[in-house]
Amino acid sequence: MVDFDSVTLRRDGRNLVGPVDWKVELDERWVILGPNGAGKTSLMRLASGDVFPSSGTAHILGEVMGRAVVSELRSRIGVSSAALATRVPDEELVTDLVVSAGYSVLGRWREQYDDIDIARAVDMLESMGAEHLANRRYGTLSEGERKRVLISRALMTDPELMLLDEPAAGLDLGGREELVARLSTLAEDPDAPAIVLVTHHVEEIPPGFTHAMMLREGEVVTQGLLGDVLTAEALSETFSQRIVLERSGKRYFARRAARPGRRRLQQ
Repeated sequence: MVDFDSVTLRRDGRNLVGPVDWKVELDERWVILGPNGAGKTSLMRLASGDVFPSSGTAHILGEVMGRAVVSELRSRIGVSSAALATRVPDEELVTDLVVSAGYSVLGRWREQYDDIDIARAVDMLESMGAEHLANRRYGTLSEGERKRVLISRALMTDPELMLLDEPAAGLDLGGREELVARLSTLAEDPDAPAIVLVTHHVEEIPPGFTHAMMLREGEVVTQGLLGDVLTAEALSETFSQRIVLERSGKRYFARRAARPGRRRLQQ
């Protein structure tokens, strides 16, 4: 699905990400972790074909970036991101927003859709627990509802690769947990596409995810099987402070380590 060989992205003389060697297989579900400015979104832009690498070779869905027809490639990739969310018109009907993914456009205009397309759009909304929103306007949705609708749109074209850039950002606890549960169901579906999810928080890693990469200042700290690389030591290096990592069932939780000798607050 993704095969990066020494890929870098530079802007204005600054290295935003790389060099990165990275491979994503069909049955893998990756989480990308790192602080603000680590290069996570830049990596997603490279993986979506939105930007070309400054150096190195990037294969996406078997196509070499720089030679592939990008418009055709993007139709095979499902994307949900904050940048996409800001481009959706407030008056857009939810069903139209989802079904228009088939044309890779935002905002239904003169496109004609068959009943089977509309039915699939409703099915995708249902898979995210958002079927009741089908006839709502995008501008009337809560943040959590918008996130689920955008993921439904990303699924509409039956993509081979899904890229989710901070899908839980801005959600309250209930909204986050609802979304994590939905993404876990998707991740554990053997027919689901390869998935790459960007987050700052280990609490947002859905059960069923298999691999992790950690980035710091554009460079890879570690990558590999989730159970091997998601450690307190790796998190501490990535976030430049001592991190305590705990696991409960299939979920992870992290916090900053208490400073030695620091008095605890009395209850």
